[in-house]
Amino acid sequence: MIDKASEENLKNSIDIVDIISNYIEIKKAGANFKANCPFHSEKTPSFVVSPSKQIYHCFSCGVGGDAIQFVKEYEKLNYPEALEKIASMMNFSLAYTKGSSDHNETRRVLEQVQGWYSKNLDYNDIATKYIRDRGINQHSIETFGIGFVGASHELMNFLSANFLPVPKAEEAGVVAQRDRGGFYARLTERITFPIYSASGAIVGFGGRTISNHPAKYINSPQTKLFNKSQLLYGYSKAKEHIYRSKKLIVCEGYLDVIMFHQAGFKEAVATLGTALTVEHLPILRKGEPKIILAYDGDKAGVAAALKAATMLTEGGFDGSVVLFPNGADPADMIAADKVQEVANLLRAEQPLIPFVIEMSAKAYDLQNPREKEIAFGTIKSYLDRLSPIIREAYISHSATVLGISPALFGSTVKVENVNARFSSPKEDVGQLSIIKTLHEKKKLINEVISVVDSSMFGSYASLFDAVIKEEQGNSNLTGLMLDENIKVMDEDELKKALSASLFIYYTNRLKSITTDSSLSLMKKSFLIRKIKMDIMPRLKRGELVAYNNI
Repeated sequence: MIDKASEENLKNSIDIVDIISNYIEIKKAGANFKANCPFHSEKTPSFVVSPSKQIYHCFSCGVGGDAIQFVKEYEKLNYPEALEKIASMMNFSLAYTKGSSDHNETRRVLEQVQGWYSKNLDYNDIATKYIRDRGINQHSIETFGIGFVGASHELMNFLSANFLPVPKAEEAGVVAQRDRGGFYARLTERITFPIYSASGAIVGFGGRTISNHPAKYINSPQTKLFNKSQLLYGYSKAKEHIYRSKKLIVCEGYLDVIMFHQAGFKEAVATLGTALTVEHLPILRKGEPKIILAYDGDKAGVAAALKAATMLTEGGFDGSVVLFPNGADPADMIAADKVQEVANLLRAEQPLIPFVIEMSAKAYDLQNPREKEIAFGTIKSYLDRLSPIIREAYISHSATVLGISPALFGSTVKVENVNARFSSPKEDVGQLSIIKTLHEKKKLINEVISVVDSSMFGSYASLFDAVIKEEQGNSNLTGLMLDENIKVMDEDELKKALSASLFIYYTNRLKSITTDSSLSLMKKSFLIRKIKMDIMPRLKRGELVAYNNI
């Protein structure tokens, strides 16, 4: 928490005219200042700022308060965030109570490292060429602070030369500690993208490899300042436009955001290497904008759009979906001077709820009565999670898409058993969660296939193979993707689930070996000893033992 005495000192130092003039143009009018109100549209100024009373008031819409209230309302921040924003603007160091963190030193490290990254870009031809080839102009490079980081020792030397404490750099997620001691840079040989909080404070970095590293993009790790599930890339630059236009465009990556802004679509933001989650909803709700999901039209993009659209509509959001066709993405189209085509696609948006209904139905063969029943259950369950009025409005559309009577959507029709194909014991749910996670996070597949084999998944082996082979149109796999009871895990959860699955596999294998009459006594003894003395202890320690079909 911010120390009360420090808070009072900040308040006593605030000049409301200086603060508000950072946001809007104000003009002297006698003893006061006047402006067009930033909180509603008007042609005649009715927004008055009083320097003597340190307050503002709009005589048209009625808003008013002190400088802190203005920043809260304009920036859509809570009270502590507004205080920190004003302190940053005034170069005022806030103090924090015992037991809470003062992040000023950590932020100082991030800011200085960002300045260094930004300067480095001019000295790396490969990174500069990549950025230029993607169509990014100099103005966008400067606006978004795009930079470059080279070898690990270069960052460590920079920290040392500028007397930046390595423990604070570790706290900021810039460096990490080796197991054998010493520190190394988390980002190396990468184009860098600074990531800011909603209030405009730097909290972390994203990095794009230029050395063909298998992880094309990586972000800062979770820190006290950086939580990727609560951040949207580009939001601090987009929010003013979002509040004004009542529109927010969610796209898939850094370059999409940058190119959207470069083309004039300045309401664009992106998630940070993760799907849109419920943790993003508070920031999406600020200013109550219409949400536009602008995703690639490939299978992964459609799946991500379906998941996001379902979550948003269940959360009461209004919005639409735009899918970019033929494998194109917004960044590539804008770089190819197809800005008008992008504008046309955005205008041809599909409302969220019809999109969810139609995509859910397309996942099944509606000519097959059993598949049709499952599709009905999926859509009815979805509608039942919406408000009664919205639900009622879309029953007719759902019935038309499925080719059934609207009466089937009545409250007396139960669908508990429609998705029974995936109701499973706990260990099966774990296996299905692994499969679903790999389907949605394909970059993890290479790490997993060296540890597990499809035979370990029993009756779900074909599902596992379908994910590994990236099969198109597998209805069972689509049904799994739409099953809300099966969760998508993060990397730590996936590791634990794999460990548990391997433990179950080898436990069962141990039982089968003891009763296998085809094995010699010597072979049995070897296998039992191998599992009991080597594999099982390693699994218990959390180590992922490579699959061994013994």
